[in-house]
Order: sequence, then structure tokens, then C-alpha cells
Amino acid sequence: MAMTMTGEVHLAATREIVYGKLNDPDVLKACIPGCEELTKSSDTEFQAVATTKIGPVKARFRGKVHLTDLDPPNGYKISGEGDGGVAGFAKGGATVRLTEKDGGTLLTYHVEAQIGGKLAQLGQRLINGAAKKLADEFFQKFAATVASG
Repeated sequence: MAMTMTGEVHLAATREIVYGKLNDPDVLKACIPGCEELTKSSDTEFQAVATTKIGPVKARFRGKVHLTDLDPPNGYKISGEGDGGVAGFAKGGATVRLTEKDGGTLLTYHVEAQIGGKLAQLGQRLINGAAKKLADEFFQKFAATVASG
């Protein structure tokens, strides 16, 4: 099942600070819903373990994330894939852009993802709703982290 999602969030910090926090594994681990482990294996690659529940399906995903098209402090492309065992898999990518706006930074994102297995059987509406909720939770935590310095 294919899924796309776009959004934007205004952050009360400079692009340089926001870009730095987007590359900090400790910040990301604290902000990603259900994240149990996040380790940086190189300047452009992370390994992650996260648990999530969508409808009746709870899955523990293990995966890799790669950063490409690095353009500090303007943004990058992030892509990855995760295996949730019998629950299924997820893979995809997002383009993240940072622009100056109103004394802070406007972060815009465009996500394209594919999911399969039991998760894909839940239906597009449930999956899209859960993905939006997870994204909103991440950006709420990320905005608070950025604002606190």
C-alpha cells in the first residue's frame, strides 16, 4: 500500500539549530514515538528500533535510515526501511526543507512510503490517520526540544 503525506511546522530557532537537531540521535530518539534505540553508524546513516501500534496490530520495527542530498542548513532527503516481522514492513523517504520565516524556521516535509503485510491489510484510512498522528506527535516533541535549546 502506498502512502503520501505533506506538512509543515514553524520552529522558534535558526535553520542551523534546527538542522543540527535533525541530525542528533539523542534528540531524534526522544522525539520519535515508540523509539527504543537509535544509533548513528555514520554521518549519513542511523540504525533504529521502534515499537508502534496501529489499530489491532502492534509491531516492533528494526530498520536503517539513510540521509542523502545533504544541503546544510537547508535540508536533506531521508530514506529508510524497517522490518516488523509478521506485522509487515515499511519503506520510504521524505524530503525535508528548512527556510527562514518570521524570525524562526519553517520546516516542510513530503513523505512517500510503502507498507506491506498485516499493516497494509488494515486499510488506507486507518494507516493514514495513524501516520498523521505519529508525525504530529514527533513534531510536537521536536518543536518543544528546539524551543528549549
